[in-house]
Amino acid sequence: MRLTISKRSGVIKINCDMCGNEGQLFKTDVEGSILNLCKDCSRFGKVISAIRIEKKETKKGIKTEKQEIEEESVLSIVPTYGDIIKRKREQLGIKQEDFAKKINEKMSLIHKIETNQFEPGIDLARKIEKFLHIKLMEQEKIKPNFQSRQKSEGFTIGDFIKIKK
Repeated sequence: MRLTISKRSGVIKINCDMCGNEGQLFKTDVEGSILNLCKDCSRFGKVISAIRIEKKETKKGIKTEKQEIEEESVLSIVPTYGDIIKRKREQLGIKQEDFAKKINEKMSLIHKIETNQFEPGIDLARKIEKFLHIKLMEQEKIKPNFQSRQKSEGFTIGDFIKIKK
């Protein structure tokens, strides 16, 4: 995380780990790595929670920041999603091919989902939930994590990577 403290205004600015832009940051899981990303960059991973920044004065007068990660609920797919979908589809007497056509997806994708070879994304899971009237997603609570950091200077991932827009 890149942290900038302006000597004139005393304002703490935290930059996105990927692109270096300032603004609201989100704790995001990108391919197994937890990064603090802006709204635009957070689309490359799974958002875990928003980050709120508080300024604190220490005894020596050195300004530090305290990161407070707000407790947040994260949606995740239940581990037995394939069995639930297959059981309900068969209960309704619908073939895989017909089910795929009705939700506008490929039959091969439905087969992979039912055999747990492919985990559906949130949008697809919602579509399946709505059509079959089942529950595939559950909310997990993330506990708040407090970290105290002082001014740090260094490179961000965004200093090394160019993002095409």
